[in-house]
Amino acid sequence: MKTEEKRYMRLSGLEPLIITPESNFINVGERTNVAGSRKFLRLVKEEKYDEALAIARHQVDGGAQIIDINMDDGLIDGKEAMVRFLNLIAAEPDISRVPIMIDSSKWEIIEAGLQVVQGKCVVNSISLKEGEEKFIWEATQIKRYGAAVIIMAFDEVGQADTYERRIEIAERSYRVLVDKVNFPPEDIIFDLNIFPVATGMEEHRKNAIDFIESTRWVRENLPHVSVSGGVSNVSFSFRGNNTVREAMHSVFLYHAIQAGMNMGIVNPTMLEVYDDIPKDLLEHVEDVILDRRDDATERLLDFAETVKGKKKVDDGKALEWRNGTLQERITHSLVKGIDAFIEEDAEEARQSVDRPLKVIEGHLMNGMNVVGDLFGSGKMFLPQVVKSARVMKKAVAYLNPFIEAEKGDTQQSLGKVLMATVKGDVHDIGKNIVSVVLGCNNYEIVDLGVMVPPEKIIETAKKENVDAIGLSGLITPSLDEMVYLAKEMERQNFDVPLLIGGATTSKAHTAVKIDTQYKNAVVHVNDASRAVTVVGDLLNQSTKNEYVVKLKKDYEEFREKFLKRGKTKAYITIEEARERKLSIDWEQSLISKPKELGVQTLEQLSLKELVPFIDWSPFFRSWDLHGKFPNILEDEVVGEQASSLYKDAQEMLQDIIAKKSLKPKAIFGLFEANTINDDDISISKKGKEVAVFRTLRQQLKKREGKPSIALADFIAPKETGRQDYMGAFCTAIFGADELADQYKEQQDDYNAIMAQALADRFAEAFAEYLHYRVRTQHWGYAASEELSNEELIKEEYKGIRPAPGYPACPDHLEKETIWSLLNVEEQIGVKLTESLAMWPAAAVSGYYFANEEARYFGLGKITDDQVRDFAQRKHITLEKARKWLHPTIADN
Repeated sequence: MKTEEKRYMRLSGLEPLIITPESNFINVGERTNVAGSRKFLRLVKEEKYDEALAIARHQVDGGAQIIDINMDDGLIDGKEAMVRFLNLIAAEPDISRVPIMIDSSKWEIIEAGLQVVQGKCVVNSISLKEGEEKFIWEATQIKRYGAAVIIMAFDEVGQADTYERRIEIAERSYRVLVDKVNFPPEDIIFDLNIFPVATGMEEHRKNAIDFIESTRWVRENLPHVSVSGGVSNVSFSFRGNNTVREAMHSVFLYHAIQAGMNMGIVNPTMLEVYDDIPKDLLEHVEDVILDRRDDATERLLDFAETVKGKKKVDDGKALEWRNGTLQERITHSLVKGIDAFIEEDAEEARQSVDRPLKVIEGHLMNGMNVVGDLFGSGKMFLPQVVKSARVMKKAVAYLNPFIEAEKGDTQQSLGKVLMATVKGDVHDIGKNIVSVVLGCNNYEIVDLGVMVPPEKIIETAKKENVDAIGLSGLITPSLDEMVYLAKEMERQNFDVPLLIGGATTSKAHTAVKIDTQYKNAVVHVNDASRAVTVVGDLLNQSTKNEYVVKLKKDYEEFREKFLKRGKTKAYITIEEARERKLSIDWEQSLISKPKELGVQTLEQLSLKELVPFIDWSPFFRSWDLHGKFPNILEDEVVGEQASSLYKDAQEMLQDIIAKKSLKPKAIFGLFEANTINDDDISISKKGKEVAVFRTLRQQLKKREGKPSIALADFIAPKETGRQDYMGAFCTAIFGADELADQYKEQQDDYNAIMAQALADRFAEAFAEYLHYRVRTQHWGYAASEELSNEELIKEEYKGIRPAPGYPACPDHLEKETIWSLLNVEEQIGVKLTESLAMWPAAAVSGYYFANEEARYFGLGKITDDQVRDFAQRKHITLEKARKWLHPTIADN
């Protein structure tokens, strides 16, 4: 029997979601619902499941903590679609990390979903509509599958539409579930029916208040349950008037959450901050929601006409907030990221206290607490938080001379966190963002920068007496550095938690490789929004021991499942894989000789020429805003912030071009090439071999007829007698670090991060531009190509440019061959670190393949026999081969 205090709903995808009384409101994403999204319905009908998955991913990226999946439509096979979609989601870690809500009115679809869904899900829904017998049977099956369940307020008589009917059905359902089925009460969620108000019909007047009060009754009288609902229903009468709808949603949620509603479907962009609703609008809306006046509906309808289409902030009243109290003004500056008045407000605050430090500990931290709450609840997004940090830093910089004048004063932080990008790695945008977010929440940051050796991390951690260490890495060799550091921390008896983050890191690698090396807490932090919560839990003296125990247990269970899963996959030998290589008819295949063989450099290019080639979607992802450009600018959830960020980016981009703050350089070469020994590509100049690229081949067992591909398959084998060709390149943007440092000196992290993010975009755009030039001019095999930027981003051109370290060729060692072949460092100054990261960080390198059958692919896992074969071909030790290929090596 569970103890009372631990009866919390525990759901999971790849990651757990534990709903406690302290949890924020749980937001359910509903766009993967054929009944609620015409776009999703169309994609499912047309079997465009990749695009349908993108919708699910967008919801998770936008802050949905559960995603609702519904396939109930007369024109599709709901059962088949549900199973297929859930299986696809299971293969997408960034989606499947959150729990699933299986939504259907048909039991066969629900059960089919329950049989394949990953983790602990929610069934939406069952009810007493067809009597107790069926209700008990369905609940018993759901319990057997270990899922939670939504109970609709519906019985044999019909749908509950009054306070009395809601509590009557809820109580009866609860008693049947708990007493007869022995269903865990913490796994019960009641949907008590949210109906529209202000419809003009007398019987609808109490729809909102009845829901609110029945929610209160359910939470007080039916222990451990949750209450959910679709919030947008309440404002249905005011479609087309977003100002009123946003206020109605906020007012409704404000009162419903206080009454005990703890989850539901809410569009964050259709919410106004309750305290920001104009008082006259708030009064009219609350009169309707709470049914406070007989004429409330008529009054709101009349008032709505006066605000329809009205901007939230009237230009003439833009500075009205300056009439507020000192604390209100400081909080507004921090929340809105306005730094124009912060110094004068900081000075006024300093004059009002006996010590300047109290301004930071009081006025400023009060404001940043509001920022933290809004960010944690999904009402603010990362770019806004970084702007808030800029305002905070400006205020602190102003106050620092006064604080230093009072010797011995130090600000009391919540804890000290060391942040570092590990040895050999040069990427730090993500680390910088996490540092800013933690700094916003009153943590002291010790930032060691990039390429930090483990000795320096450990030495600094001891010297600074830090409370936690955060490690970042983008390239696969960084994973080894993190493992080594964990071992060294264990050897030296460290007892501070270790946070792991960066593009190549994952919960799987953290659980399997790092957590096993360090007895203390190791936790993977996959985005900035989680960092504050994780660090808070790790450093909270009263709860951290319990948190670490749960964390260790979670990683142990994850590790066991992961290792078992890996051993279920079948692989073929490298010899079998070579027999199944991609077969190209080389007698018929078109091979184009490059117009210009040899090596060339580009150093006099204007950045302006690269702008049309920029892919903006990754730019927004670097700021934790997820969506495809340009649609993201109109996105319901993040559109407003994406538009603001894009505007700021355009301003900086034009400034960079005008001042030539960044310098593009590139080098590329086109060479004679032939495949030798199945998997090697021999590069020649005038018939003499000058380099050999070693490629790796897929070994995962596939169905008959599916080839096991290696990049070497796209080049004509030497024995065919046909001369083929291949290219290699490196593009880089210089000056980003210097530009970012200039902003950091001005306490402007927002523009420092912006500068680095734009440099990355320019480097990728340069690679795209150069590939276009190669295809159409220097190689010339696609001289008549005319593609839009969107088509370029979709890679609809002939030929590919894979890069070492990426899915088709995860081996970074081949960069050394590119550097030697092109003489990269001497020609354009791009260096390789000992971990083979490129410096400067805004750089791209790779190969050019021109064959019309060349395509991108993922290598997947390889077996130890290919590792041994690779070591022999590369003339390196087996130990070195395993070191560089280890993330790719199959566990079995």
